[in-house]
Amino acid sequence: MARQTREWRRISDELLDELLAGDDPAEVFRNGILIDDLKKAVAERALDAEMDAHLEHEPAWGNHRNGHNRKRVLTDEGAMEVEVPRDRARRFEPQLVEKYCRRLQGFDDKVLSMYARGMTTREIRVHVEELYGVSVSAEFISKFTDAVLEEVGEWQSRPLEEVYAIVYFDAVRVRVRDEGLVRNKAVYLAIGVNCAGRKEIPSLWIEHTEGAKFWLSVMNELKARGVADVLIAVVDGLKGFPEVTVQTCIVHLLRRSLAYASYKERRVLAAALKTIYRGRRRGPRPRRRWTRSKPVLGGRSTPPPIVRSWRSAWEQVVPFFAFSQPIRWAVYTTNAIESLNSTVRRALRTRGHFPNDRAATKLLYLALRGVQRKWRAPPLYWHQVRPELAIRFGEWFVVEPS
Repeated sequence: MARQTREWRRISDELLDELLAGDDPAEVFRNGILIDDLKKAVAERALDAEMDAHLEHEPAWGNHRNGHNRKRVLTDEGAMEVEVPRDRARRFEPQLVEKYCRRLQGFDDKVLSMYARGMTTREIRVHVEELYGVSVSAEFISKFTDAVLEEVGEWQSRPLEEVYAIVYFDAVRVRVRDEGLVRNKAVYLAIGVNCAGRKEIPSLWIEHTEGAKFWLSVMNELKARGVADVLIAVVDGLKGFPEVTVQTCIVHLLRRSLAYASYKERRVLAAALKTIYRGRRRGPRPRRRWTRSKPVLGGRSTPPPIVRSWRSAWEQVVPFFAFSQPIRWAVYTTNAIESLNSTVRRALRTRGHFPNDRAATKLLYLALRGVQRKWRAPPLYWHQVRPELAIRFGEWFVVEPS
């Protein structure tokens, strides 16, 4: 059936000869002139059809056609001039090329895609001029991308799930000009996994420092947007986190510990640490295991900073000992959000600093939007994790019917 449809829509040789009108086919193909002419002709045919439909609903004695207006619009293929019909009563509202519209959707999407990948407004201006032969100013592109801020506001205030089984929190640093000085600000990101296993990004938050007051404001915001409970929060040493089941990132804690050992000693130290975080049950706080009388690095005692880091984080290390191995694999690291951070860092790589928080939020939202569109299926481990979470958390683990 599909093959019959393609054959039916095939352009005949006679029509191609008429369209080419003696021009070299190879030259026409390289320049794309014929495609542009066809696109313009189809657009004008559609506009005339809209005008015919409009006049059918007008009184027979009243309105009628009144010529055309020439309009230049930007498309994903470049600039195009179309003849827009008009009526004498000026009541015609075209839908294909709306009034006061100078850019079609394809052009808007491509500019936003370039901005989301970290290109500056001036780089986009040069790229658009080289690719489409259209001259636009950097200020125009900046104002055009500012229109995304309304979408950002809607995204940051949208209703959320009532219960999230697992939420991964992490932060990246951006340089933002604030009160005449360029400061390093933390951008906090989160990935929420609901009880059905679907992932989403609840929001992003920009703050100078992390602390109890900041996290209280974040939790109040989530509560106002409909979140009743977070069963497990996986963090990487974030300070001031509220009273929920907090699991620190074991991988990051391990990396910080290995940084205090020489290259030759890292394998021995990693094996010693593995006996702690791969234990079958919760053990005592690691204080007697590593002392100067009981070295684990050959003939040398364990560096004190390693012992202090594990002892200070021990209350956030042990929660995952209560779970089976599948849940441990799900919560022992923040790698799920590290891939999100890498996408953000790629977008920030070419930026020295942002003029304000709004500019940073605009770019980060566009980068996160592109990532979230790819999340369609639950994580691979979810079919093993879901039954145990339902048993342990009972009525709080709510799965809404799809």
